[in-house]
Amino acid sequence: MKLRRHLLSLFAKPLLKGLMNVLWLTCRVKAVIGEEHAEQVLADGKPVIPCYWHQHHIFGIWYMLRLRRHGLRVGFLISPSRDGEVPAKIAESWELRAIRGSSHRTGARALKELYELITKEGISPVNTSDGPTGPIHKFKPGAIMLAQMSGAPILPLSWAADRYWQLASWDRFIIPKPFSRIAIAVGEPRHIDRQLGMTELEPVQQELEQTLQGLTRTAEQALQE
Repeated sequence: MKLRRHLLSLFAKPLLKGLMNVLWLTCRVKAVIGEEHAEQVLADGKPVIPCYWHQHHIFGIWYMLRLRRHGLRVGFLISPSRDGEVPAKIAESWELRAIRGSSHRTGARALKELYELITKEGISPVNTSDGPTGPIHKFKPGAIMLAQMSGAPILPLSWAADRYWQLASWDRFIIPKPFSRIAIAVGEPRHIDRQLGMTELEPVQQELEQTLQGLTRTAEQALQE
């Protein structure tokens, strides 16, 4: 079993990274709607909390790399188990910060560690807002609480492809087909008032859920123009 696990780890990284690179090179990003919102964040030079749905990792990561090249220090929360070893190595090869931790842990501990990364190291941790296990397209409170604690704004974004495969996983993971067209939509940074109580944060969850759904529709409409 150890040998099998070692071989899988050895070959999985180049295969997965190669697949991502093929998709990024062959697909054409037709438009980035709302890029001025990301530029506003970059101009401030401060960390943010990028948020997108779990199914949108492929071009979510692409856009994070694009922002990293403009100064944003991006981090990804990756499982500390053996399953997270390959994604962590891939993230590090792209000069992204691999944050080895589980969102299943005690919420206070996870939030504290992410808070320190934001406030002490200037890392912008990506939040897949319905992950890691769903339900699909339900915005969870973690990013909102982290934004409230740290003062870092949430940067919502979504994307769409005109041709894609959709896996039968809980998140209906989207893989754009080679040579498809992509549209990315970025929303306005959302600051969370530190004075809001827990019950007052529930409407913010619903608002951000609707924001991500709206950004997906915006990206889909851009592909029809």
